[in-house]
Amino acid sequence: MKRTGFFYDDIFLKHETPQWHPESKERLNAIIAKVRATGLWDAVEHIAFQKAGLSDIETVHDPEYVERVSNSPPGYLDPDTFFSAGTLDASLFAAGSVMEAVNQCRGGKIDRAFCAVRPPGHHAGAGRAMGFCIFNNIAVGARHAQKKGYGKVFIADFDVHHGNGTEDMFYEDDTVFYFSTHQYPHYPGTGSISETGKGRGKGFTYNIPMHHGAGDREYEKAYNETLHKIVNDFDPDIILVSAGYDLHKKDPLAGINVSNEGIKSIVNGILTSGKDVPVIFSLEGGYDLQALGDSVVITIEQMMENM
Repeated sequence: MKRTGFFYDDIFLKHETPQWHPESKERLNAIIAKVRATGLWDAVEHIAFQKAGLSDIETVHDPEYVERVSNSPPGYLDPDTFFSAGTLDASLFAAGSVMEAVNQCRGGKIDRAFCAVRPPGHHAGAGRAMGFCIFNNIAVGARHAQKKGYGKVFIADFDVHHGNGTEDMFYEDDTVFYFSTHQYPHYPGTGSISETGKGRGKGFTYNIPMHHGAGDREYEKAYNETLHKIVNDFDPDIILVSAGYDLHKKDPLAGINVSNEGIKSIVNGILTSGKDVPVIFSLEGGYDLQALGDSVVITIEQMMENM
């Protein structure tokens, strides 16, 4: 059984959004309730973590943007992204959880990790908030991983929305590979098959646009065939995963039809994609509460059992 760390703190509930907003604290409440109900709460390793420092955030975000967010009053940072009195701390702890997961893997304390965090991160660009995202948790984690000695970082993103922020941050970088499956065309409108990187990063971005209605069969091929070949060729030292469960067939914000079995197949595909390296999942989307809880439980079960 793989030693799996679980990173969660009630600080994430302090990020308040308007009552109508789909990215609510009830998402994490649903996850924690389901993890407890299945007995997984006592099976995972609960690890304390600190918030990221502003200098850590600035490894991927512009200092001017970090300063602006740090001094922002409550309100909207973009048409979809709400900032409350507790958002800054929640955002810093979200990035900090991925950083500590890297530390724990590097120190040999755990093999894998799941970071149950909010706000999510993969739409956040170097200089802007976007799509419910403030700071890019996975991107901060990738740079921290390299600082800790993981030279080559592979990012897999199965959120139903393309992680445009993450792609942009590493688009000219040959040390971080970005792989994404997402509904296309759909918000945010990026992620075409022609987006493959630029300069020395050419060939280190790989997008698989999925049509409306795509389901288990298409994702099985993407994560158990295509991904395996790419990971084998890139030969990463660590794999970070933007785990967005809004690709589930019950999710109200998109039109992809992945079932619980499909979630299991995706997670297994990632875990078996290459040599035995640390794998860290960080929560992104997922807005049907039952499907979200079920999907996270499936993910953790596979993380613990899949050797």
